[in-house]
Amino acid sequence: MDFVPAPAVHRVLCADCGDPIVPNSANLCVNCLRNTVDITEGIPKQASVSYCRNCERFLAPPTQWMIARPESQELLAICLKKLKGLNRVRLTDAHFIWTEPHSKRLRISLTIQKEVLTSTVLEQVFEIEYLVQHGQCPDCTKLAAKNTWKALVQVRQKVPHKRTFLYLEQLILKHGAQKDTISLKEVKDGLDFFYSQRSHAIKMVEFLSGVVPIRSKTSERLLSADTHTNTANFKFTYSVEIVPICKDDLVCLPPKLARQLGNIDPLTLCTRVGNSLHLLHPSTLRSCEVIASTYWRAPFDSLAGVSDLVEFTVLDIEPSGRTHGKWVMADAQVAMSGAFRSTGTYEDDRMMDYETASSTNQIFHTRTHLGGILQPGDAALGYHLSNTNFNSDDFASLPQDRIPDVILVRKAYPNRRKKNKSRNWRLRSMAKEEGEEGETGGGRGAVGRMGGRDQKKVEEDYELFLRDLEEDPEMRATVMLYKADGMKPGKAVSRTNDVKARKKTQHAMDVDEVPVPVPVPALEAETEEEEEADFPEVKLE
Repeated sequence: MDFVPAPAVHRVLCADCGDPIVPNSANLCVNCLRNTVDITEGIPKQASVSYCRNCERFLAPPTQWMIARPESQELLAICLKKLKGLNRVRLTDAHFIWTEPHSKRLRISLTIQKEVLTSTVLEQVFEIEYLVQHGQCPDCTKLAAKNTWKALVQVRQKVPHKRTFLYLEQLILKHGAQKDTISLKEVKDGLDFFYSQRSHAIKMVEFLSGVVPIRSKTSERLLSADTHTNTANFKFTYSVEIVPICKDDLVCLPPKLARQLGNIDPLTLCTRVGNSLHLLHPSTLRSCEVIASTYWRAPFDSLAGVSDLVEFTVLDIEPSGRTHGKWVMADAQVAMSGAFRSTGTYEDDRMMDYETASSTNQIFHTRTHLGGILQPGDAALGYHLSNTNFNSDDFASLPQDRIPDVILVRKAYPNRRKKNKSRNWRLRSMAKEEGEEGETGGGRGAVGRMGGRDQKKVEEDYELFLRDLEEDPEMRATVMLYKADGMKPGKAVSRTNDVKARKKTQHAMDVDEVPVPVPVPALEAETEEEEEADFPEVKLE
C-alpha cells in the first residue's frame, strides 16, 4: 500500500505574540484576540435580586412577584432578566454555581458567543454574582399595615345561631376560596372578609352565590382623586345577605308563592340548603326548589328552628309504599319521650298539670317522610304543633284540618349523646387564635373569636354542627374531615360538655351523694354494642 502524505498545513505567525497559528482574518491567536476584544463588555458582573421573606417570592421585572425555588429554572430566568446587554450576544449555556444558603449570594456561570471580526466567532465563559436583597412585596406591605384593604365583603345572616357560618367556613376551606383573604373579622351577625384587590372580593361573592342563596349590594367610597391624570382611588364594599332559612327549619310559604311552586302545601320542611332552598311537604312527599331571586321577591321567615325540636318516641310505623328519592312515606304513632312513665319523680313535679294530663301521655298519629329509617322504639326529633303558637299570618290562614299535631324531622340518637365519646376526626379553621398551632389546629377559627356572653351559645352551635355532620352523610360529603391526632377512645370529652361540667362544679349545691350502682362488664359491653348499632359510622380515607 502506497503512503499518501497529508496535505500540508500552512501556518502564519501571530501579529502580537509571534506564535504559529492557522491563518484567520485577524492574524491573531485566541489569547491575543481575547485580550484585544472583550465580548462581555456592557454586561455587568454584579447585580441584585429582590426577595420577600414573608411570602418567599422574588421580583420578576418589572412588577411581578414570583415563587421560585433555589437553583430552579424560574429563578435562573429571573436573574437573566436583570442583566443588560445579553441581547447583543448569543447565550449558549447558563447554570448556577453552588453557594452557602445563608450567604445571600447567587453565582451564575454564563457561556456566550459573539462574532468579533469577519467570519470569526469568539466564545467566552464568565461568572456573575447576584446579591439577594431582602424586602417586602406590596401585598405583604399592606398586610403589615392596618386598614389598607381595598375591598370588603360583609356576609350576614339574621338567625339566632352560627351553624350556617360554621358550615360555610368548611366549604370555603374545601374549595380554597380563602387564599386571597388578607384579614378576617367576626361581627354580630356574620363575618367580614378583607381583600387587597377588588377582583378578589368579586371572586368571593361569586363563590358565595354558588353555595348559598344570597343577595348582594355594592358600594364604593372615594379616598383620593387626581384631576390632572383623571385617576381616583376607591374602597369597595360588597354586602352579602344569606337567606335566613336553615336546614330542618319549619316553613310556611305565602299562598301566592305556594301556588307558583306547583300548588304545594304551604307547611313544608327545609331539607337542604345549597344555592337554592329545597322544601318538602312530609305528608305528601311533594318537593319544590326556591331559588334566591324567587325568595327575595317574596321573602318569608321560618316558623321554628332546630332549637324548637322536641324528642318523640316511635311506637309504631307502617310504610305506605310511596317513595320520593330517599324519602319513604309512612303512617306513624309517636309519643313524647318519657311518656307513660311512673309518676312521683322530680321531673314530673316540675311539669304543669296540663302537660302531665294531656300532652305527655298522649299518642299522636302523623304521616312522615322518614319511613325508610324509623323503626318502633326509635327516637325522633320533630315539631309539636298542637302546643305551639306562631306569629305568622300565613300559618293562621291555614285550615286547621291541614295542620298535623306532630311533624317529624329526623331520627335522633339519644344514647350516643349520653356517652360523650370523643370523635376520631376534626375540622380545620380559617383564622386561628394567637398561640394555636398551624392552620389545622383544634381551636375555634372564623366563628367564636368574639368571646363574652355568646361563647357558650357558639360552643353549643358547634356541637350541634358536629352532630349534624355525623348523622347526615350527604352533608358530611361536602366538607373535609381530618384524622384527630392523639385521641384515645373513652378518654377525651367534647369541649362543650367540659365547659358545662366546670360551670356545674363551680355553682353546684352541697347535697348528699347517692351511690351509683356499678354495672356488670358483660352487660355494659352488650349495652354499648346495642347503642352503637344504628349510629352512622364516619369513615376517614
